[in-house]
Amino acid sequence: MTVTERNNVRVSGKGDQPIVFAHGFGCDQNMWRFMVPSFEDAYKVVLFDHVGAGRSSASAYDEAKYATLNGYATDVVELCEELDLTRVVFVGHSVSAMIGVLAARRIPERFSALILVGPSPRYINDESYEGGFSRQDIDELLSSLDNNYLGWSRTMAPAIMANADRPELGTELANSFCRADPAIASRFARVTFLSDNRSDLRAVTVPTLILQCSEDIIAPPAVGDFVHAQIAGSELVTLKATGHCPNLSAPEETTDAIKAFLRTRHVG
Repeated sequence: MTVTERNNVRVSGKGDQPIVFAHGFGCDQNMWRFMVPSFEDAYKVVLFDHVGAGRSSASAYDEAKYATLNGYATDVVELCEELDLTRVVFVGHSVSAMIGVLAARRIPERFSALILVGPSPRYINDESYEGGFSRQDIDELLSSLDNNYLGWSRTMAPAIMANADRPELGTELANSFCRADPAIASRFARVTFLSDNRSDLRAVTVPTLILQCSEDIIAPPAVGDFVHAQIAGSELVTLKATGHCPNLSAPEETTDAIKAFLRTRHVG
């Protein structure tokens, strides 16, 4: 099975330089639909679904391979190699930010920039590190998800999305969560919330933009500050957007921040 088939890869746009959009937990490539049109004139836009999400091939899911984020990073590496992508601008939302970091460590010669949207290298507080959650918080979250995935989705999605004045956004995220296979989603959640990629940040060698939302219960400001401090030469932009999904709640602001970074850093 090719990567294109396995990961439901979709390519559009008029440009030569690829910009790859990678979705977060419980989502799929459709979450980028408000941003993609703004990049299609100048870039080759590459969208894909992580295995187990969206319209990826369910038969390709391997519990051992995807027991760590490295399995998902391998898919990104294979996608770049199969499509022969170079000078890649990788836009990773939430857990895909760290997946992008891992992929860029392995094939830095194919990457020209990392755009990390709401990144978190570790969600659990640890000594002087503030990840936003205690280990008990995460254990309870995972237990709730395991015991009642649909109920967890409907309860958590509005809180993750925030923007209570636009409840349709929370509903969309909840519906996205509910479309996922509960068993795979549960395992992906465990991988996501128990991973520790702090040591990988110092190895990033490509220009990096960190987009931090002003209020985000999943990746609070202290986490964005930490990522910024660890990645040499990175740029941190705090958006006016609230919640964890600015690609849905504030696509224009998010797009403008990405374009400004690529322009000022002369990424091309």
